[in-house]
Amino acid sequence: MATPMRRRPGIGMRLLIAQTMVLLAGAITTWVVAAIVGPPLFREHLHQAGVAAGSAEEFHADEAYQYATALSVGGAVAVSALVAFAVSWYVSRRLQRSITEVASAATAVAEGRYGIRVSPPHLGEDFDSLAQAFNQMAAQLQAVDTSRRQLFADLAHEIRTPVSVLQAYTEAIEDGVRSLTPDTTAMLRDQTQRLVRFAEDVAALAQAEESATSLEFADIDVAELIAKTAAALSGRYRAKAVSLSTHLPTTELPPLWGDEQRLSQVLANLLDNALRHTPPHGRVDVHADTDGTRLLLRVTDTGEGIAAEHLSHVFERLYRADAARTRDHGGSGLGLAIAKALVEAHGGHISATSRGAGTGTTFTIALPLQRNVASAHAGTVERAL
Repeated sequence: MATPMRRRPGIGMRLLIAQTMVLLAGAITTWVVAAIVGPPLFREHLHQAGVAAGSAEEFHADEAYQYATALSVGGAVAVSALVAFAVSWYVSRRLQRSITEVASAATAVAEGRYGIRVSPPHLGEDFDSLAQAFNQMAAQLQAVDTSRRQLFADLAHEIRTPVSVLQAYTEAIEDGVRSLTPDTTAMLRDQTQRLVRFAEDVAALAQAEESATSLEFADIDVAELIAKTAAALSGRYRAKAVSLSTHLPTTELPPLWGDEQRLSQVLANLLDNALRHTPPHGRVDVHADTDGTRLLLRVTDTGEGIAAEHLSHVFERLYRADAARTRDHGGSGLGLAIAKALVEAHGGHISATSRGAGTGTTFTIALPLQRNVASAHAGTVERAL
């Protein structure tokens, strides 16, 4: 049989015990000094005042001194003990209330209730900082949990549609309602490819967010990178009758220190996104230039544009300003998130601007040209991972 753990005293009792020990130490020290050092000095002053040694006057004066000392020390100890008890009770009550609140809130967070917050106890900067840190932790956990729930919901939604179509067509074929015609085969193949493409994008996003462990840095010819990526997508642009143009400065661009394959993936994702949201006979332009120590890449289209309330969310996983329309375009909702993760792994920044629906969109990538900036950032991310 296990021995029950002995309950330790709370903070209030510990504070009272500590103050009592200090009080007793002070009282004992005062009494020792008053009893040993005081009487000889007192008698010396009596003798200097003309009181004879061993006289009745000296005896009564000495007795009065001891009585006054005992009364003074005793009274001081009693008052100090009362004040110590009152202060200990007040402080411990406030401390206990704050600690209990934080402990209760921590239990709630452990149970998944991330919306709870604690109030600052106003017991000093340390305790207020603790409450603030706890609230920040709870807020971050709440945001992560919300994102996780939304991600799972979006993943389920994305998978459910093609799976439902495949299931319906398969059951129709089994029941003899449909036959395996070329149109049916094309539908089944299209939905299967959609699932495969979605799975590849999810894997690509996971790899992009951990890309610092796999980036292979080298000097990159930016003009050649743009030309190769544009050429790879030129067939799809021609098929949709959307023009694709590249614009480079008259002077030669400096080499870029980065992973050519990953940056080509970033540009390809942006060009693919622009193509999906640009109607036939529209236009997509790629501009490259330098701004001091940075390389600037801009992909501008004449497509649907993005409303102001959606601009800050376009790089979030599976975010859609118009879910139905984006599904029709065949996008997984992960391309821009992949681009953002890869750009940040290079120590760069990506942003989107648009004047609203129907005005087109411009995506801007800013990448450091110096080797030490990009490599140092990748090393920092790698150590963090």
